Amino acid sequence: MSDLHPDVRELALSVFGANGRLVSAGNDLVAALGLTSAWWQVLAALHYSPAPHTVASIARAMGLTRQAVQRIADLLAERGLVAFYPNPHHRRAKLVVLTPAGSTTLISAEQAVAPLDEAIVDRIGVPRIREAIATLHAMIAVISERLDPSDAL
Repeated sequence: MSDLHPDVRELALSVFGANGRLVSAGNDLVAALGLTSAWWQVLAALHYSPAPHTVASIARAMGLTRQAVQRIADLLAERGLVAFYPNPHHRRAKLVVLTPAGSTTLISAEQAVAPLDEAIVDRIGVPRIREAIATLHAMIAVISERLDPSDAL
């Protein structure tokens, strides 16, 4: 068995820490809109995707369980922020689609977080942010290949 690589451990711990702070800050910043970070993440996943998603595909993309995303999608649908539509490729797996109210809510959430985004860009810079994105995508690919080759990116 190989030794743990301290840089990988430090990266993983930093990702965990950043995720925790992002979720906490997101909850604080979007609470006035009646959202949580998890709800906001699902709305953003739908908004930034070029095609509609099923609950399962949202869950895979976000690294969450299908059940957790289904619960969030159902709550968002109750509030009129998403709607379920028939999926021509799979009879049982409905497509989750952002409604106009969902788009408006997402825009409001992004306006609420914009000052934090600007502070991050000012401190870190766009080139380092893009490098971090590429690093995290590569990390996700390795993890996916090792844990479930059928889900590999």
